[in-house]
Amino acid sequence: MTHDSSGRRTAAGGVLGAATVATGLIAGVFYVFACAVMPAVARSDDSVYVDVVRDINDVIQNPVFLLSFLGALLLPAISAWQLRAARGLRGWIWAALAAYALAFVITVAVNIPLNNALADATDPATAREKFEDTWLTWNVVRAVLSTAALGCLTRGLMIYGRTTGASHG
Repeated sequence: MTHDSSGRRTAAGGVLGAATVATGLIAGVFYVFACAVMPAVARSDDSVYVDVVRDINDVIQNPVFLLSFLGALLLPAISAWQLRAARGLRGWIWAALAAYALAFVITVAVNIPLNNALADATDPATAREKFEDTWLTWNVVRAVLSTAALGCLTRGLMIYGRTTGASHG
């Protein structure tokens, strides 16, 4: 727990910290997919490529990932509400929320439908052709947006620590 400007204990710093961690985890997932996972899978023939990506899409749908994926959207929103009166801070949190919300929308509107189409496809070559470039492009956009959100939340956390007298805790 941290203290607010009046010295009261508050959960706002904890929520902002949790938002930062959740966003960092998701930014890391998108980053690792962009620079390691998908380039490695791209070395495979069409059938292996489709099978492995399908397996990844199945495995990633788990409670731990979903907690971070949804937490990176919900926790900054809660933090923005909790810290709505903090003028020097709220802009950073709102910017983070906007950036990650856009990454979230891209995931739901582009990447998940591509994953679903890949799961239902019968011809690996055609499936890969319809999937790979578009999915990769939008994943990079998600990585950039979620990393920007992480940067904004990190800046917000630094400001929060300075303005709340965190040294009292």
